Amino acid sequence: MNISDQRAAARPRARGTERSVARRAELIAIGRRLFADTSYDALSMDDIARQAHVAKGLIYYYFQSKRGYYLAIIQDSVADLVTFAASGLQLPQVDRVQRTIDSYLRYAEHNQAAYRTVVSGGVGFDTEVHAIRDGVREAIVATIAEGAYGRTDIAPLARMGLVSWVCSVEGATLDWIDRPELPRDTMRELLVKTLGGALRAIEELDPSYPAPEPARRDEG
Repeated sequence: MNISDQRAAARPRARGTERSVARRAELIAIGRRLFADTSYDALSMDDIARQAHVAKGLIYYYFQSKRGYYLAIIQDSVADLVTFAASGLQLPQVDRVQRTIDSYLRYAEHNQAAYRTVVSGGVGFDTEVHAIRDGVREAIVATIAEGAYGRTDIAPLARMGLVSWVCSVEGATLDWIDRPELPRDTMRELLVKTLGGALRAIEELDPSYPAPEPARRDEG
């Protein structure tokens, strides 16, 4: 078989692969809508197939199980958040931090069930959900470190200070989506100011990591 024949033979497979990727992405998009405010246990595979207007076997074909489907949905949805957090390097530090926190709160607000699953670690000790959560944490820590210190390879004390702040954000955000008494703008500003406190605490314990000027102004 010559090269032209090989290419012609490969084209149907390539088209099939493209259709499979598109179909899988479509199922994930449907699942994101279904699970946005509904817990994992509240939807059966029959419910999902019926609401998605697909055969149940199609979901098993692409994801093997309900749990596989749910994990793919969570990974896809938090990927948007992580990508957004890592972007905007050209923005001033304060603007970038505010945009990242606002995006984080929007995600939690519009994907409440998935957010609760990620932050709580799933049912029992779910290593795959924990890995997703840890990836989000590291992305947020890297974003803040890059903005505050101009690099992501920071010392253990500075990293722990930022991780502690991110963990407090997770708990506060869980409470906020359960009791949304504060507007998102107010919640965002509150988290920005608590970050300023964390950055000043890091500087006090390790002067080689000075807090950015905006964080010092917050102190006054």
